[in-house]
Amino acid sequence: MSSHSPHGHSSLRTVQVLGGGNAGSSAHVRSLTAGLVARGVRVTVCAPADADDTHDFTGAGADHVHVPRSSDPGSVAALRAACTNADLVHAHGLHASFRAVLALSGRRTPLVVTWHNRAHAEGARAHLLRLLERRVARTAAVVLGTTSDLVDRARRTGARDARLAAVALPRPRPGEGPHEECEQPLPKLRAELGAIGRPLLVAVGSLDRHRGYDLLLDASHAWRELDPAPLVVIAGEGPHRAGLQRRIEDEELPVRLVGLRDDVGELLAAADVALLPGGGESRSVLAQEALHARVPLVAALAGGVRELVGDAAELVPSGDAKAFGAAVVRLLGDPGRAGRLRDAGARQAATWPTEDETVAQVLSVYDELTQPRPMI
Repeated sequence: MSSHSPHGHSSLRTVQVLGGGNAGSSAHVRSLTAGLVARGVRVTVCAPADADDTHDFTGAGADHVHVPRSSDPGSVAALRAACTNADLVHAHGLHASFRAVLALSGRRTPLVVTWHNRAHAEGARAHLLRLLERRVARTAAVVLGTTSDLVDRARRTGARDARLAAVALPRPRPGEGPHEECEQPLPKLRAELGAIGRPLLVAVGSLDRHRGYDLLLDASHAWRELDPAPLVVIAGEGPHRAGLQRRIEDEELPVRLVGLRDDVGELLAAADVALLPGGGESRSVLAQEALHARVPLVAALAGGVRELVGDAAELVPSGDAKAFGAAVVRLLGDPGRAGRLRDAGARQAATWPTEDETVAQVLSVYDELTQPRPMI
């Protein structure tokens, strides 16, 4: 597989464009960057400075160019300058992709976009997002979707070439993720959370409405009267925090909001069940981490979750709090079922793409778009 420019004289130069707001897509770009650089590709990552602080693109061998978020009027101009002399531009997420379309206007530089998730909005903003999707899909040379639903959506929106993306769950960098010997022993972590002698249920993700946390609070009524009552821990921050906390206090729910955590791997390792109540991600990082960690998962049937987990999780209808609560209660009362899900999760995780396979697919797309074609 080649990593040379169309002229064959210097290594391929790519620009990876990020909006900077999604942890999953940022981790993917970090992993992709490391793989591309290892194969001789020159990579520039255009993202807000705080994204590089968090994900260390420069540590993976890339050049980092600070490009302000989309609300900054200078973001397109900064991106256009960064893309000068690039052989190919690869944008991740709808807003980053749209800015790349504007930045490349009038240029022949091939554009690849990856849609990691479906953008969420209501009212007039939803109409605007549909317009952005159409513009991006029709402009990009190739649209990569992380689920079949996203690929189908790109095709319906007018994409010339839409394909299913091979997206791996990035391996933790040194000092990150779960450790064979946790920095904090699991019993101590459970004690810190208040889960000694009771089941621990864990959900992770930004506190936004589309994450399904209101449904999770509704569902928690189903197990509040169990003895002992399970504790739900939600790790994340976001605009919906105040409303969730108010409900937790008013309804006396066995739920704790623990904010942003740098020990999510340990939280999952300590959990009895992982919870995914909404469709915030098309390829849920929590679902992948839970199955890798052999933690039984209860998930709402939304987005690409069935495609991702197969039969290795308890899947319930989206938006059905009663069904979600009942599934958790059944699983807590059936250790045999929990054990079978752990084994099924490990088998399912083994079928997911590796980081090497992800890089190989992306490089094959790059070669298609940059290698000279033989004259007939």
